[in-house]
Amino acid sequence: QAQLVESGGGLVQPGGSLRLSCAASGNIFRISTMSWYRQVPGKERELVATISSGGSTNYADSVKGRFTISRDNAKNTAYLQMNSLKPEDTAVYYCNADVWVDLRSLYNYWGQGTQVTVSS
Repeated sequence: QAQLVESGGGLVQPGGSLRLSCAASGNIFRISTMSWYRQVPGKERELVATISSGGSTNYADSVKGRFTISRDNAKNTAYLQMNSLKPEDTAVYYCNADVWVDLRSLYNYWGQGTQVTVSS
């Protein structure tokens, strides 16, 4: 069993920045893809950004050029640097990871979410 814990959310003014962290712990052999999703009440959870174990990244069109996903494999941690934040970025942000617990067993895990509110 592995756990993902997000941190770094909060209230920020439009145009401001926040950095989210996602720390994985527990029974981990290796972590494959790590991703950030976000969800607004009444809407489906949407993919924001992904990063492979080798560092390849993909972004939703709505955040390209403003958000940067990165990871520290030695710390089993992913980050989401969010710049030029807009009110429409307000959501609960969730971390997701594909975790190998041994050579044959791959599981997908979610964090508990962290609230990001962009408002003046």
